[in-house]
Parts: sequence; C-alpha cells; structure tokens
Amino acid sequence: MELLLLYIVLTISLSFLCSIMEAVLLSINPTFIKIKLKEGKNYAKKLSELKKSIDEPLIIILTLNTVAHTVGSILVGVRAKVAYSELNIEQTFFKEGISDEVLVGFVSTLMTILILLFSEIIPKTIGAKYSNSLAKFTTVLLTSIIPVFKYTGILWILQSFTKSIGGSKKQLFFKREDITTIAEIAEEEGIIEEKDSKFIKNIVKLRNVTLKEIMTPSSV
Repeated sequence: MELLLLYIVLTISLSFLCSIMEAVLLSINPTFIKIKLKEGKNYAKKLSELKKSIDEPLIIILTLNTVAHTVGSILVGVRAKVAYSELNIEQTFFKEGISDEVLVGFVSTLMTILILLFSEIIPKTIGAKYSNSLAKFTTVLLTSIIPVFKYTGILWILQSFTKSIGGSKKQLFFKREDITTIAEIAEEEGIIEEKDSKFIKNIVKLRNVTLKEIMTPSSV
C-alpha cells in the first residue's frame, strides 16, 4: 500500500510541477522581462532566451508531463491490483471479490480526478496568477533540465517532428493596434489621463496619414 501511495504522489507531483512551469512560461510577458533586465536580475537573460526559443522548454515540459501521466497511471494500476490482492478484501466487504475490470475502472477514475485537479486546474491557475513570482524558479529549473534533453538527443528528435510540420516564423508580440488598445485600457484604469491616451493613439494613426491630408492652403 505504501508503494501505491508513493507512485500516486510522484505522478501527481511531477505533473503538478510541469503544469506550473508551462503556465508561468506562457504567462510571462516581454515587459516583465525588460524590467528585470534593467534591474540586473541574472535569471532575466535566461528567461528571455527561453521565451525566444519557447518550443524547446514547451517540448520538454509536455514530454515530462505525458510520461508522468502515462507511466504513473500504469504503475498505479499495477500496484493497485497487487495491493488489492494483499488486502484480501473479498473476505470482508465483498464476498465474491472485485473483478479486475471494476478495479481498473475505479483506479482509472480516481487517477483521472486527481490528475485533473492537482496536475492541471490547480497548478495552472497558480502558475498563471503568480507567474511573476515564480519566474525565477521556473527559469532555474528549466535551464537545469534542458541540457539533459539536448545532450541525449531527445530534444533534437522531438523538435524534428515540429519542424516537419512547418518552420516557426517569429511573431511580433506587439502590433500597432495593441498600443492603441493598451492606451485605452490605461485611461480606463486611471493610469494615464484622457489627453495622454489621445496623444498616444494619434501617434499610432500618424503613420497612415498622408501629407495631402494635413496640408492647408497658403492663404491660411
């Protein structure tokens, strides 16, 4: 029974950790990284590199998470069957015993609920909500794990599948329309005044204004 509980705890713990790292990595924005770089934080440079090549850490996180779910569930299922036979439950509550199908169904249902709560919903909520606070921890842990996958060739093999689908073209984080939206949000939240918001939005629109539109007659 102790070994069964150990398998459950290890499976949930590894998956919990992977889900937190995934949520933190996806929630961190370039503005936060820039601020930490200016503050001279050592981990900020590594975090910036992780964000630039985000496919690498995501592949590793998802691989570990999948292994934890699959292998963990198999080990828990096998151990649950052994623990059930050792407990000799059929002589207590169930006179005819419990069939393997019922046992597997019960264990699978229990593991599904535990994984859903403690390795998906809860950790990803924590990671998204406290991403800034967990940024250093996530960076240090990922930079420690990535070399293992790189030097063993596992990362290269997994990346070859994603590259075969199509090369990842670098996407801009900010677009001109986003700046206008940010100015409006900042105005609504009282961070800047209305005149400042209009000034920012007019600068963004200036690119599309032709010289003919702003020219006035010489008599004016």
